[in-house]
Amino acid sequence: MRPTPETEAILTQRFGSDSLIALATCVQNVPSVRTVDAFYENGCFYVLTHSLSGKMQQLKKNPVCAISGDWFTAQGTGEDLGWFGRPENHPIADRMRTVFSAWINNGHSDLNDPNTCILCIRLKTAVLFADGKRYPLEYAE
Repeated sequence: MRPTPETEAILTQRFGSDSLIALATCVQNVPSVRTVDAFYENGCFYVLTHSLSGKMQQLKKNPVCAISGDWFTAQGTGEDLGWFGRPENHPIADRMRTVFSAWINNGHSDLNDPNTCILCIRLKTAVLFADGKRYPLEYAE
């Protein structure tokens, strides 16, 4: 089923703020999984990361990925939106500054580094569990 206002509200409540999710990638039949800080908005999860990180190098080779967290699993594609400071990224970067305000300026990420990038995980299929219900979800390509 396509996401509904009800399922979007649940996803936004659970993941619309700073959330830890597991992100899985796979290259040459070798899976890798790691925990990332992310937030959900309109069928996508957004992650602040570094373009030279293992996850970004793996996604460059194979953009198919999976995520999991808080009774939600999904498959999708990972897309490097480029440098955090690119003019085209200002709307999502501004949202990241708000959502990740507890840590975004703690020195861990150099927002002026052209390799500091935004990873967009575009969902394709998902399963959400909430209030004793199972919601299989299909997202538009």
